[in-house]
Amino acid sequence: MSRTIAIVGGTGPEGMGLALRWARAGEVIRIGSRDAQRAAEAASHIAERAGASAQVTGMENAAAVSSADVVVLTVPFSAHAATLKGLKTAFRPGTILVDTTVPLATAVGGPPTKTLGVWQGSVAQQAAELVPKEVTVAAAFHQVSAVLLDSDKDVDCDSIICTDDERARQVVSELAAKIPGVRAINGGKLENARIVEQITAVLIAINIKYKVYSAGMRITGLPI
Repeated sequence: MSRTIAIVGGTGPEGMGLALRWARAGEVIRIGSRDAQRAAEAASHIAERAGASAQVTGMENAAAVSSADVVVLTVPFSAHAATLKGLKTAFRPGTILVDTTVPLATAVGGPPTKTLGVWQGSVAQQAAELVPKEVTVAAAFHQVSAVLLDSDKDVDCDSIICTDDERARQVVSELAAKIPGVRAINGGKLENARIVEQITAVLIAINIKYKVYSAGMRITGLPI
């Protein structure tokens, strides 16, 4: 089943990588940006790579969100709160928001191997406070390499999904499965996102240490 997915921050590396993979899998993609022209250019680039049947359109963030069943947020932490506040009225009731944001210290000029404390507990919990109550939030795709997403290779990484809503977990798990090599792992409630978000800083440190861009994470010993 295909669905309409808006990717807010869709002109950045993570957003474009996810858009490419899901466009190839037959999903309807809306690339969102503060600059509609930039979004259109990114959409054209993705459509060219994804194939003739790809359905990818670029538009301003609010227009993308208002047309979507699933909204994926791929903005830096420094823009997280302001972006969601500005889009609050654009969400449709029943929309699923997938938050990929990590509170990296780069938001305040620090290194990418450190994270900042978030008053709500996690970025995803902050998102849940900022969106309308009819929108459900899931935290996912934090550790999935943007470099691998933007390639033709399988993505050797699990995605831990944290949410308080089982319908959201099912939808996000289905989207994860559409990226070759990615496996969805049930990470429990949304409050667990605070732990998952922190892991990203560790993987960044590993990437730097080993001079790669593809370090991922697998959970072993599961019957899946």
